[in-house]
Amino acid sequence: MEHAEYAKLKEPIALVVDDEPLVLMNTVDIIADEGFAVVEVTTADQALEFLAEHPSLQLLFTDVQTPGEIDGLDLAWKVAERWPHICVIVASGASVPAAGDLPPTVVFISKPFSAERVHDVLLDHYQPH
Repeated sequence: MEHAEYAKLKEPIALVVDDEPLVLMNTVDIIADEGFAVVEVTTADQALEFLAEHPSLQLLFTDVQTPGEIDGLDLAWKVAERWPHICVIVASGASVPAAGDLPPTVVFISKPFSAERVHDVLLDHYQPH
């Protein structure tokens, strides 16, 4: 996404990462229904590249298992360290992270998740700025 395109998005802005097309589409719809402008990518590597260009977004919602050099857990750590203002939610249907696998500020939710579950997590953890 070009900087000019990104600049046209209304805040809050979310980045959603999932390599499963139907899951990605569903997650994007849920996040958009929460009032976010949504950018979607299919790998954590793409997410990191996007964040390097556009670090001002407010929410990252990522799957744990993504193709590429890094996965969603690695991405969560990098974002928590470099961009602590971004609310990070990590989701997985395959595994539950053990204690210490995620930064303390990152929220984990199990797949499949409902729109209500995402809404509740955002109420508890997303702080608009």
